[in-house]
Amino acid sequence: MSNPHHHISNTQDPDPQFPNPNDDPNPNHPLQPQSNPQPRRPRGFAATSAAAAATGTINKSRKEREKEKERTKLRERHRRAITSRMLAGLRQYGNFPLPVRADMNDVLAALARQAGWTVEPDGTTFRQTPAPVNNASNMGTYQVMSVESPVSGSSFRNCSTRASVDCQPSVTRINESLSPASFDSIVVTESDTKVDKFTSTSPMNSTGCLEAGQLMQELHCGEHGGSFSETQYIPVFVMLSQSGVINNFCQLMDPDGVKQELQQLKSLKIDGVVVNCWWGIVESWVPQKYEWSGYRELFKIIRDFYMKLQVVMAFHENGGSDTGGMFISLPQWVLEIGKDNQDIFFTDHQGRRNTECLSWGIDKERVLRGRTAIEVYFDLMRSFRTEFDDLFADGLISAVEIGLGASGELKYPSFSERMGWRYPGIGEFQCYDKYSLQNLRKAATSRGHSFWAKGPDNAGFYNAKPHETGFFCERGDYDSYYGRFFLHWYRQVLIDHADNVLTLASLAFEGIQIVVKIPSIYWWYRTSSHAAELTAGYYNPTNQDGYSPVFEVLKKHSVTIKFVSSGLQVPETDDALADPEGLSWQIMNSAWDKEINVAGQNAFPCYDREGFMRLVETAKPRNDPDRHRFSFFAFQQPSPLVQSAICFSELDYFIKCMHGEINNVES
Repeated sequence: MSNPHHHISNTQDPDPQFPNPNDDPNPNHPLQPQSNPQPRRPRGFAATSAAAAATGTINKSRKEREKEKERTKLRERHRRAITSRMLAGLRQYGNFPLPVRADMNDVLAALARQAGWTVEPDGTTFRQTPAPVNNASNMGTYQVMSVESPVSGSSFRNCSTRASVDCQPSVTRINESLSPASFDSIVVTESDTKVDKFTSTSPMNSTGCLEAGQLMQELHCGEHGGSFSETQYIPVFVMLSQSGVINNFCQLMDPDGVKQELQQLKSLKIDGVVVNCWWGIVESWVPQKYEWSGYRELFKIIRDFYMKLQVVMAFHENGGSDTGGMFISLPQWVLEIGKDNQDIFFTDHQGRRNTECLSWGIDKERVLRGRTAIEVYFDLMRSFRTEFDDLFADGLISAVEIGLGASGELKYPSFSERMGWRYPGIGEFQCYDKYSLQNLRKAATSRGHSFWAKGPDNAGFYNAKPHETGFFCERGDYDSYYGRFFLHWYRQVLIDHADNVLTLASLAFEGIQIVVKIPSIYWWYRTSSHAAELTAGYYNPTNQDGYSPVFEVLKKHSVTIKFVSSGLQVPETDDALADPEGLSWQIMNSAWDKEINVAGQNAFPCYDREGFMRLVETAKPRNDPDRHRFSFFAFQQPSPLVQSAICFSELDYFIKCMHGEINNVES
């Protein structure tokens, strides 16, 4: 005998509005309603089971929908990635003039025009001349190169196995009945057939034909991969050698030598020259008494050669190789002040003063004969603009670079060879003058930790390595609460200095392109702390982006950053764990993401062919889908240029590549 309670706990009444056709109702069943049954809500375990079943079905359906959405997203990302690579390859290696947001119609039109077809704006496509017959006579349309030519080595290296596969002709067949909306699927279909076309039994894919076809395709791919013809035009400016040009009394020493140098540069078809205007020469003896006569004479000669001019406001001293051994100090009246108040200069942990430039701690301190450092810089810039207003009006001066620190770069003087620094030392923090320490004390007090008002005492010395210090080593104090506070403050002083000077520079040079030079501190880049960048003022360890906050301020003033590119290729086993390419990628992309113009300058005065090509590759990134490039390049030449015949010929080759007039497969 069946238990009625058992039926009640495991049976759910059917909905009378939706009867089940498989049910065989028994009118004699004790639980079967006899007439006009009223729907009743399940109770107890039956209700729980029913709710769980319904919820499980809903959740399962929802999960399936979510999974399908994710699969759709992945397919769309895959399709877009393939399309992006195709468009980038057509732009950079095939020189197809595709718009930034090209669609498949643009691609088909470009391919058709390349094949000799005429494509009208309304889509009408026709061939005016008969299609060429594919025979041996058509080999004349290819550029045939000897195995001993440069393409045999460099171009084959530039084309990887994957690239050579991508260069193979497509075997996808397009059905004429396809709708226009189906063209997007062709990209994925073609990608999926790349492997199949090499395993086909067609005679066209036989071993002999395939090897010959691959050879021609790799030659063609290598030609475009190493070609800079018809690429974007990048203006090239050359920095005039300083030796014997302007002396400490602001006199032009050798006008004939300058004319000879300009004549040589003119033959290279450069776009202009860069001239340093030294604060220590112009305002050398008496405050606010400026002497520009030598520069006036020099600029007149440059104008006679119909060259553009970029001027550098150099607020630092220089005694390096680019001055030909001529030492250029800060103004004498500033050095006199420094004898009584040495805290106007940057100071290291040992208390040694660096007279290369003024400390940023006195930017707003009236310690320079009643003026602040910011006011001194502004007065010089304003005097220059007034003195050479006619050259600005004529368009001769195309840009003004503002020196913001050591070597004219936006950085602390943490790598001073005068202090004994040698590559690849980490350098030392430069914040121990009394004005900077007062600033640090104020920041620590406002943070509520007055005992943080000091510099690190375990940061090593100029030539130390990161792992030799307690501050920069792996999991060192640089990432402690105090370390993060100090490094943030140290960087903020750099940012504030740039902001203050550029605010006044924008007033003095309104409407003129302003340039700021960014250093290339690439050693110890592959360590966690990035010690060398930290001492220079860039808070850029692996868990921080040290350049974006700086570029935010530079963007506010609409400046162009000039990145000093090393052009070096560092081996993986480098003891300094350097990564010039990684640093270049970070800086340039960080600036371009903020829509800041980027220019370039070489760090070393002379290169071989390979080094020059690395500079061109940096100036014209091949794989950038947005086709970013340098706005100009300033070449720092050896001194004097005419004595380096080999470098002169390489410079000629480099300029033609930057102008898009030459292939690097040419010898």
